Amino acid sequence: MQISVRQGDSFWYYSQLYQLPLQLINDSNRQINPNNLSVGQSVQIPGFTQSNYEISSGETIWSIARQRNLSAEAIMLVNQGLDPNQLQVGQIIRVPVRVNWRVVNGNEEYNYEKLIEDLRELASIYPFIITQVIGNSVMGKEIHELRIGNGAKKVHVNGSFHGNEWITTPVLTRFLNDYLLGLTNNGSISNVNLNPLYQNTMLSMVPMVNPDGVNLVIQGPPPEEPYQSNVVEMNNGSLDFSNWKANIRGVDLNNQYPAKWEIEKERKPDSPGPRDFPGPYPLSEPEAQAMADLTRIRDFRRVNAFHTQGQVIYWGFENQEPPEARTIVNEYANVSGYQPIRTVDSFAGYKDWFIQEWNRPGYTIELGSGTNPLPLSQFNQIYRSARSILLANLYM
Repeated sequence: MQISVRQGDSFWYYSQLYQLPLQLINDSNRQINPNNLSVGQSVQIPGFTQSNYEISSGETIWSIARQRNLSAEAIMLVNQGLDPNQLQVGQIIRVPVRVNWRVVNGNEEYNYEKLIEDLRELASIYPFIITQVIGNSVMGKEIHELRIGNGAKKVHVNGSFHGNEWITTPVLTRFLNDYLLGLTNNGSISNVNLNPLYQNTMLSMVPMVNPDGVNLVIQGPPPEEPYQSNVVEMNNGSLDFSNWKANIRGVDLNNQYPAKWEIEKERKPDSPGPRDFPGPYPLSEPEAQAMADLTRIRDFRRVNAFHTQGQVIYWGFENQEPPEARTIVNEYANVSGYQPIRTVDSFAGYKDWFIQEWNRPGYTIELGSGTNPLPLSQFNQIYRSARSILLANLYM
């Protein structure tokens, strides 16, 4: 919600007026010096929108404020120039509306366009989110990172490395939405107070690493050539892409990392296809390269790659993970009921590369159970388990 500064206003005053943490107002207005506000300057108030309200007989600013659990001053701030003693029946005023509902449904087919729609609305309501395009897919779709929080501890989560594991994306965006709701409504998740997490942790999220693959699974072949012809040929002429894990060029993005990639090259398919082809060389694909570049820049303390399925958490790589990795995965397992597995006969994954390069904790979390793509009937159950892990990622 945008308001205009009046004489004598301050960010602290706005935080008291709208019952918001001062830090969230500061972070929603990073381009503004809070010690040098000027009259008429626009300021963003997170967690609020505005709506029109028609005055009825006998109503006053004070009665309207009481109905909405606001102060009269909070209403006057968005109606500057209004004389509260001269209201007329039928007059339209603006009233602040505290957002206490989810933007993200999640329990729906969640393609790239739906993701972008939700991210735009979240960024509008919660301008303290930092959004950045970290790269583009083969077909030119922007790959988005979101950052929330001010802490020195930097943790990362991502989803949809694989096209037919797209359900991981709405799981992540719903958690993001719930986190934002809690921060702006003095709330909690599972009785965990969220504001200290915001102060102590910086959460980085890339909700959809493989947007071309996700759209292919959900919508079928793209109209653009040569992509349409190529994917149908790689899929043996079938228009059923439910088995498709790869990007639009038929490269498995989670087999792309220089962590014993040569082993995967020798034993996996030697040509592009729906799954498992590790590419002509490590990081050949723009999506994998974008994630590698982001990881090098951010200096994450830990990373968490969300996949489906199996209800397991892979947490080791060639015994290069630090001792704290076991402590963290035990907490993940405790809160989710998922089984921790240290080693597996698999290489060249994103978390493998992270552990190898930084000797820090990295996790591949396999949500749900069954055959990919997992049905939406599992969404709520999957979300409950994932939410517990995502929350633990912030407080551990």
